[in-house]
Amino acid sequence: MPKIKPTKLIMAAVIAIALIAAGWYFLKPKEQPPQYITAEVTQGDIESSVLATGILEATKMVSVGAQVSGQVRKMYVELGDQVKQGQLIARIDSVRQENDLKTAEASIKNQMAQLAVRQANLAKVEAEYNRQKAMYAQDATSRSELESAFANYKTAQADITAINAQIEQSRLTLATAKEDLGYTQIVAPMDGTIVAIVTEEGQTVNANQSAPTIVKLAKLDTMTIKAEISEADVMKVEEGQTVYFTTLGNNEKKIYAKLRQVEPAPNSINTDGNTSSSSSSSAVYYNALFDVPNEDGKLRIDMTAQVYIVLDEAKNVLTIPAAAIQG
Repeated sequence: MPKIKPTKLIMAAVIAIALIAAGWYFLKPKEQPPQYITAEVTQGDIESSVLATGILEATKMVSVGAQVSGQVRKMYVELGDQVKQGQLIARIDSVRQENDLKTAEASIKNQMAQLAVRQANLAKVEAEYNRQKAMYAQDATSRSELESAFANYKTAQADITAINAQIEQSRLTLATAKEDLGYTQIVAPMDGTIVAIVTEEGQTVNANQSAPTIVKLAKLDTMTIKAEISEADVMKVEEGQTVYFTTLGNNEKKIYAKLRQVEPAPNSINTDGNTSSSSSSSAVYYNALFDVPNEDGKLRIDMTAQVYIVLDEAKNVLTIPAAAIQG
């Protein structure tokens, strides 16, 4: 077998190494050049604001209730009706109150008749007493007769005082009966909109156990937005700051106002228990309040509002994306 020369082996090895190196060079992944994100500098408005979620409420809402018991005989309003202060809303059965009024009036009439009788008796015994005094001065009657006439006179005066006190008491009873009769007519305490009918016609209400609500009445021409401000942001917020909000139904329209109030205590103070003993991990929120006009009635109770409280702003300035600024 012919012998291979060492020089040929060396050359073959060199060629193999060269081929491997060339293959690695040409087959290895190419390094990608760095990619840059660019954006144009633009002119516009910028602001720093506190973001919060809010709920729309009526500026004023009252529960119109009944102060007397009985069956609701008639409802004069429907849901959504506009009412004026003093307008009749409902009527409660008034038979008992009317009877109480008649009883009080009859009692006064009876007592006035008794008063007339006692006044006549007073005049009679007074005349007798004066006659006995004159006779006693002339030694024409005894002292016991004079004293008896005087006692009758004082008794008649006391009877007048007593019946007058009874009449005064009856007049108070009469006034209460008239007031109770008036309470059977449920009227609107203010101008507003009927936003809830709680008691239906024919239902019986019991004012002795609780204060039964007939309807709920609200002023909707101005709405109050109650925004929840987190504990982390509440120190930045103060009365008079510009605020705007959008609704879920129209997130393009911004409605502006001024912050009216930041409540001094958190929402949790309205719940049972001491807020200081609550868990430190619980989130704490404070209500910020502001009002907006609602002449068209498009804003409704319990709508959700996305609220922005403006801390600072700049108009018509050059702007770049925040991501382009390195800290």
